[in-house]
Amino acid sequence: MTSFPSPAAIPEDDGGRRHGEYKVPGGKLIVADVEVVDGALAAVSISGDFFLEPDEALLDINRSLTGLPADTGAADLAAAVRAALPEDAVLFGFSADAVAVAVRRALAKATGWGDHHWNIIGPSVLPTHVNVALDELLTEEVGAGRRNPTLRFWDWEEPSVVIGSFQSVRNEVQPEGVSRHGISVVRRISGGGAMFMEAGNCITYSLYLPQTLVDGLSFADSYGFLDAWVMAALEKVGINAFYVPLNDIATDQGKIGGAAQKRLANGGMLHHVTMSYDIDADKMVEVLRIGKEKLSDKGTTSAKKRVDPLRRQTGLARAEIVAAMMEVFTERYAATPAELTEAELDAARERVQAKFGTQEWLHRVP
Repeated sequence: MTSFPSPAAIPEDDGGRRHGEYKVPGGKLIVADVEVVDGALAAVSISGDFFLEPDEALLDINRSLTGLPADTGAADLAAAVRAALPEDAVLFGFSADAVAVAVRRALAKATGWGDHHWNIIGPSVLPTHVNVALDELLTEEVGAGRRNPTLRFWDWEEPSVVIGSFQSVRNEVQPEGVSRHGISVVRRISGGGAMFMEAGNCITYSLYLPQTLVDGLSFADSYGFLDAWVMAALEKVGINAFYVPLNDIATDQGKIGGAAQKRLANGGMLHHVTMSYDIDADKMVEVLRIGKEKLSDKGTTSAKKRVDPLRRQTGLARAEIVAAMMEVFTERYAATPAELTEAELDAARERVQAKFGTQEWLHRVP
């Protein structure tokens, strides 16, 4: 099970030195050393390999945090830092928000990748409805502490369209194309757009994590933070990928994937990504309604040009790319192999019957 210090387990006023670190994605390392005295931050010392001008601004940052209640949220910590900085201050490689994350980690209110024991579940063929149900179930399990934070790769056989939680079936799919090609239409719990998925044409994975891992990060920043390992894996197979805000993954040849998230009330969080490998673009436009507004927003006039398969850019088999991704994640986060339990699979199938396979859920947005 996950092992990291819970906030409630740490004495509020022990006066002991607390240490937290945060590496800004694409930026610098921020280190926070603090004490808690009478419920407030004391002896605050921020350090790191960042750049800051003028030098005296570092003292301003430390003073701005000293005396704040130890349970101050990340947004208020960052606001205090920003308010204390002189107008001419230049922060390079970090930000007030990054300082807040480091402080929260020092207080065990936020966690880092290394604070968790990660599991990784390789792809196994399951019905798309079951894959979607597992996303909800395993997110709940991680939030409740019954399962370690986990990376799971999907696999499936039946052609499917998976629509976002807030999308309208009527507005997103072409009934004639769905019927002609035998497409299953499934609604997931996260927002975002529709995904056209045939066996072997996409790479899809889900991360189940505690929200403490993204404490202090904006929604926008959390996407790139959670997928930094993916960028490294793609680089390993010869692809220079980057995020296009909010949730698209692209290369200089076009979009290759998109991410979506869902945060649950019990503290669990789902972050999942689908990347195109070898999509039949002709069939896709027969199945999905891809409007002119969406195309123009992506800077293209053709739906086919938006699909830029990984197969063409890498020349590798889909299994080889998945293997590279699993290898990078394992090396970075010391992840250990795991499997879905029979109890989890049974519970997911029950959710298909009760929720994800019902017309009420599928058509909950008219």
